[in-house]
Amino acid sequence: MPKHIKTAVGDGVAILTLAREPLNVLNIAMMKEINGFLDSLKAEDGLKLLLIKAEGKAFSAGVDVAEHLGDQVEEMIEVFHGIFRRMDSLGVTSLAQVQGAALGGGCELAIYADLVVASEKAKFGQPEILVGVLPPIAALAMPRMMGRKRALELILTGETIGALEAKELGLVNHVVPPEELEAKTNELVGKIKGLSPIVLKYTRQAFLAGLMDDQAGGLDRIEEIYLGGLMKTHDAEEGLKAFLDKRRPEWKNK
Repeated sequence: MPKHIKTAVGDGVAILTLAREPLNVLNIAMMKEINGFLDSLKAEDGLKLLLIKAEGKAFSAGVDVAEHLGDQVEEMIEVFHGIFRRMDSLGVTSLAQVQGAALGGGCELAIYADLVVASEKAKFGQPEILVGVLPPIAALAMPRMMGRKRALELILTGETIGALEAKELGLVNHVVPPEELEAKTNELVGKIKGLSPIVLKYTRQAFLAGLMDDQAGGLDRIEEIYLGGLMKTHDAEEGLKAFLDKRRPEWKNK
């Protein structure tokens, strides 16, 4: 029985709810539960949509920094990126409902979904650079979704933006008042539920083919840079430790 997520499947829709309140920080155990659920969906015939939502005040504040150090980082990256690889291989349209802050890995999970409905209170940001690392999924996805200059600026500065700007940049489809979030999500789900599962899958395949987008190859190369380069530096370890120690990092450029 999952401890950190809630799941449901029915009427062509699979629902994954992040339930590690208050901030839904993604630790390895939680991400393994997500991957197990996504694996189980391969046996679901007629699946049309994967809906990702969250309980609590935040969609997700990101991955657990404490599990990002030492010999845990490789497992953490493997299980975290496993979420996105499973979403890709599942081939089903995904929809994220974002009610609050989506930061770091939480932002990556939200914007990687094919469609995003957000509350006006939602915020999006990739603050990894501030603790000496980089956001691999954002580096892969953001330039494909928005202008490359603004994408690079967001990743390089760690800036957090509101839902309306995220919509203007193409990261979000709809922004609504908090009290209308559920209704807007259900409206979009209802439109997709009435369509053919196999036609939806082929349409999504054609859309991605039209982008001529080798996301799998891109993620492989980003992982090489992340684990083989970045995570072997002093500054990456220093930034993460400084965050955990609640102090300013002392960069040494090595």
